[in-house]
Amino acid sequence: MPGAIYAEGLVKTFGEVRALDGVDLDVPEGTVLGLLGPNGAGKTTAVRVLTTLLTPDSGRAVVAGLDVLKQPHEVRRSIGLSGQFAAIDEYLTGRENLQMVGQLYQLSARDAKARAAELLERFNLADAADRTAKTYSGGMRRRLDLAAALVVRPPVMFMDEPTTGLDPRNRLQLWEVIEELVAGGTTLLLTTQYLEEADRLAHDIAVVDRGQVIARGTSDQLKAQTGGERIEVVVHERSQIATAETLLAGHSLQGAAQSGVTVEQHTRRLTVPVAGGAKLLAEVIRELDSRGIEIDDIGLRRPTLDDVFITLTGHSAEDDGPAASGDDGDAAGGRQKRKSKKQRKKEAVQ
Repeated sequence: MPGAIYAEGLVKTFGEVRALDGVDLDVPEGTVLGLLGPNGAGKTTAVRVLTTLLTPDSGRAVVAGLDVLKQPHEVRRSIGLSGQFAAIDEYLTGRENLQMVGQLYQLSARDAKARAAELLERFNLADAADRTAKTYSGGMRRRLDLAAALVVRPPVMFMDEPTTGLDPRNRLQLWEVIEELVAGGTTLLLTTQYLEEADRLAHDIAVVDRGQVIARGTSDQLKAQTGGERIEVVVHERSQIATAETLLAGHSLQGAAQSGVTVEQHTRRLTVPVAGGAKLLAEVIRELDSRGIEIDDIGLRRPTLDDVFITLTGHSAEDDGPAASGDDGDAAGGRQKRKSKKQRKKEAVQ
């Protein structure tokens, strides 16, 4: 039986850009799916299709038991959405913004007022509740936008990179709110570029690249695909990089022949995937010392987001995908539409 969010074979193109290329998703009720991917991977396009803001070229989707294509109005009543950019009225106060959303959802004026007060307190906005939103900082606007998405306590939530631009304190606070939501039975699809965020919040992670789901599993399972652990060394002298690389290659999970050692010449940093933990780290330190290689820093760490993406996709998470648009190909689609409009105008003149 499909979960609270289900998608099969979703395809969406913008001109020549194939933003979604057969995406399949299944999110069980009361769980969090982290949709992880670099810029231009298709994350935002997938969210817009699932929330009825875009119509797919092909495929099907079901949200909260409702067909996204056949029952879009019913789907909208059952979901909450927080997009990449805060969608608030800057000329209303924080309180007025939330009360307005509540009344648009047909709450009574009294209930909308009570819910607004509750959310303002929950998101630490009570002190600024009666200031206009245009005086809010970026983090405050983000929190107000998230509060607006929760006014009607939706059973299914979509959050598109919700913590982008938030400082560490506000990010942690938002994570706590999300955990409370899920504990209360809410199903959540969360897009993010932060493995740390997905690691803490998601029960399952789907890695998206170039419009396709290329891997799926828990955070630990995905990290295991990249070697599980990394030894990271910063040598003191650039002339010792080659010697250190040869030494580290001997401990690489990929074997000495393939090396697997990543070298950053400008920072004199070498990184290698290993297995063996602190015991191996101590051995590497002894070997470096015995060969007279002076180091500025050394440590054992788990894979980063870039480690995962370099292993799975061959490029880092910061690289744009083929859309290279900043918004999963939608900007490319917009350019195509604008070009067509100009062409039509030219044709009309002729």
